[in-house]
Amino acid sequence: MGIRVCKFGGSSVADANQLRKVRAIVAAREDRRFVVPSAPGRRNREDVKITDLLYSSHEAAERGDSIAPFFDLISERFRKIVADLGLDFDLDAQLAEIHDRIQGLAGADYAASRGEFLSGLVLARFLDRPLIDPTELIRFDDKGRLLADETQKLISARLADEPCAVIPGFYGAGSDGEVVTFSRGGSDITGAIVASGVGAEVYENWTDVSGLLMADPRIVANPQTIEQITYRELRELAYMGATVLHDEAIFPVRAAGIHVHVRNTNDPEAPGTEIRRGQQNPMRTGRITGIAGRKDFTIIALEKTLMNTEIGFGRRVLGVFERHGISWEHIPSGIDTLSIVLKSDVVEGRIDALVREIESDCAPDAIEINSGIALVATVGRGMSHVPGTAAQLFGALAAAGINIRMIDQGSSELNIIVGVENEDFERTVRAIYDEFVTSEVD
Repeated sequence: MGIRVCKFGGSSVADANQLRKVRAIVAAREDRRFVVPSAPGRRNREDVKITDLLYSSHEAAERGDSIAPFFDLISERFRKIVADLGLDFDLDAQLAEIHDRIQGLAGADYAASRGEFLSGLVLARFLDRPLIDPTELIRFDDKGRLLADETQKLISARLADEPCAVIPGFYGAGSDGEVVTFSRGGSDITGAIVASGVGAEVYENWTDVSGLLMADPRIVANPQTIEQITYRELRELAYMGATVLHDEAIFPVRAAGIHVHVRNTNDPEAPGTEIRRGQQNPMRTGRITGIAGRKDFTIIALEKTLMNTEIGFGRRVLGVFERHGISWEHIPSGIDTLSIVLKSDVVEGRIDALVREIESDCAPDAIEINSGIALVATVGRGMSHVPGTAAQLFGALAAAGINIRMIDQGSSELNIIVGVENEDFERTVRAIYDEFVTSEVD
């Protein structure tokens, strides 16, 4: 029997009732051997996430204030979970130590990680499984970057003979042994790293939705669930704003060829979404996999006659951005045109300096600045094999009265990205969804 690693998000461990669901899910299969919990999330809209309270505690300590207004809420929350589960388990010593260390300026990473640590303590006791602290397994360098090879070796060696365990998400240790965290949402990464390290067959990511959705439900009412998706498609959608699975969590499992299954803790019988390697010959259905996008991009558009014959032109243009430490997002181009797509917040207050250097280094005939642009990606592994897909997409936007400011299609033909005005973003997503999904159902 293979190994399944189960990561449970903040909503899945928010209270005692949710933890009972977690135990039932884990108990339903013997191969669910390693469990990675997040810190408790919100129980309702008015609630505050434990991680947010921990950050507030750290900030209060840095100001020289008492952390009690925030930490008392944390202590109360965990004590209630333990009491509601009927556990004979005293957290007071752990809570006191964490309080004193945060008040004593132990550091933001240490403070933020304690939600996962305490969640792991409680869940390990509730599941009757050993707790293995991720500081034993996950290593970062002095700049906070994951040491992937060393981490994989530590995980493989430490967990080789463990029949089961609970491993808190979100953090590991630096070279000095001190706690280092991933970015927010990093429990997804921990789960993926553990899955890779133990050679899991499946990495189950349990959350509060029944899989990945074809569009943002805040924009499209009741979007369909994506039943299957490839790693490449997920990467495209995650980059463009789909947030169910942390973007960086794709890579450890993708490299190891491990299947990912996104499931709903509140509806464990729902099929969820399976994430797998791409097919060699995708079906020619023309069906899209999903739509995602983000607002607030700036396009610097250059025009120069015979640009394509001028050797080194593109390098000089990009060299300007490199000197300013700015990463570009997309570079659509024509024979005599080149556009650089950038995040607006990155270039805010720097446009004039960039334009001056581009004019000095590259002498373009014209430069045009377009800000307030939203990018919308339509992703699907099979759509490029069906004639007329792009025409169908552009026709739907034309019918909705939406002006397209930019078009970018990668060489993989996996997606089509359109740039529209920020105010047309939601209408663009809905128009594409209605054309490719709603009309198909009707």
